[in-house]
Amino acid sequence: MDLSDNTNTLTYLFLIRECRSEEAEALLALWQAAGTSPSVTDTITDIQAAMSSSASVLVVEVDQRIVGSLIATFDGWRGNMYRIAVHPDYRRRGIGRALVREGERRLVKLGVKRITALVEEKYPSAVAFWSNVGYEIESGIVRFFRNP
Repeated sequence: MDLSDNTNTLTYLFLIRECRSEEAEALLALWQAAGTSPSVTDTITDIQAAMSSSASVLVVEVDQRIVGSLIATFDGWRGNMYRIAVHPDYRRRGIGRALVREGERRLVKLGVKRITALVEEKYPSAVAFWSNVGYEIESGIVRFFRNP
């Protein structure tokens, strides 16, 4: 995919593809560089388990470097998107938007009728991003969780 930056004359070619098992450590490094909140599932083992499940663990590659990610899953009821991240050096170039569109394409192909995205309120730029790509905040919903 050709991606032109409107703020300067640089052009980036990038590839969206499935993450490979041996790239789990690089994916963790991306999440850290992107400033995502750490999770109990931020382990090589858990990432590799997601890759071997029905989830699409997508990465964006530029010059053989992983600079973006998104996990898109379908649980048989709804599609869900997690862990969108773009390396700070590559932000505002359409990579995040392209990841969301590819995640949506894959989920729709599986028969999804509704897609949700988990977004931390403490990151206003993340909330704005999801609004800008056409998602709405669902009022009245509270997420409960427990780490067993």
